[in-house]
Amino acid sequence: MATLLTTSTTSPVPRAVRTPSNKDFTELAKAVGASGYMRRRYGYYWTRLIAAPVAIAVALVVFVLVGDTWWQLFTAAALAIIFTQVAMLGHDAAHRQIFRSGRWNDWTTLVIGNLLVGMSYGWWQHKHTRHHANPNKIGSDPDIDLPVISVTPAQASRRSRGALGWVMAHQGVFFFPILLLEGLSLHASSVRRVFSPEPLRRRPAEIAFILIRLGGFLTLVFLILSPGIAFVFLAVQLGLFGFYMGMSFAPNHKGMPLVPKDMKLDFLRRQVMMSRNIAGSRVLDTAMGGLNYQIEHHLFPSMPRPHLRAASPMIAEYCRAHGVPYMETGLFESYGIVVRYINRVGLGERDPFECPMVAQRQSV
Repeated sequence: MATLLTTSTTSPVPRAVRTPSNKDFTELAKAVGASGYMRRRYGYYWTRLIAAPVAIAVALVVFVLVGDTWWQLFTAAALAIIFTQVAMLGHDAAHRQIFRSGRWNDWTTLVIGNLLVGMSYGWWQHKHTRHHANPNKIGSDPDIDLPVISVTPAQASRRSRGALGWVMAHQGVFFFPILLLEGLSLHASSVRRVFSPEPLRRRPAEIAFILIRLGGFLTLVFLILSPGIAFVFLAVQLGLFGFYMGMSFAPNHKGMPLVPKDMKLDFLRRQVMMSRNIAGSRVLDTAMGGLNYQIEHHLFPSMPRPHLRAASPMIAEYCRAHGVPYMETGLFESYGIVVRYINRVGLGERDPFECPMVAQRQSV
């Protein structure tokens, strides 16, 4: 059951621009720091940093031992899960959650992202930094500028002409199947970025790691498997990898209020009101890599993952006391919100500044 924690109003951000002030966030940051939630968790992360390459190595050994058989599709599924979990560990390192040293975090992310997973750290950093700076802000957040799915009315209007009109009206139905292509898209975007003329720190290392990972993996697959099984194996591995990644990120912001490009908000409200938490057990925490605490993560990106659950009640109470809507819902309910939201955008019925859950609660 969804909960919207606020003491003032369940309406989205008003059109009247609030005067930006970071005083509320400064007070919260002091309280969070005093509670010890920003301290490093070296034991937690070193365990996972060691386990990540070991898990991949074990999976590849099993792959070689199983040989040329359709049973390898189970290996493909296992590798998809392992690569996603490793990518989430890279996400932690990229946000400076693991080490105090920025250099250590950077190289850890390069090894994890480029060498173990096959995703460019430089490409991801450029995109993800802009998302964190302006979540759900039209014209600023690259995560709402998707090539296929429309998440704003303006996008739907541009794509609703001709044969695409029917697709737009039913785009929520296609959203999750499209995620099966996300794995291929992530690898392709990474390769394109490392070889592009755009500035990229540590380009030689990024290129070398990407080529070793992607080239080595493809070579191993076609050495062990016959062509037919090999292509199906890659389709399953890439498809499930992209689907798992997409299902972990999709509930975080889609269906939350969109921010007009000319609107300014203080940091606390900009991050909290555009994000959604997913309630669940510690199993869900592990499965989603801590991304289910999206509000806490956006407020404190460098907070180590194991502290997010403990910090959540304190931050929710602070938001309640300051009249800041704090959204938390169940996993499957969040997917329902995303589908309904995307369909409404495709049908042209959506007020871009209205959160579907807020509207639902107001009509009760």
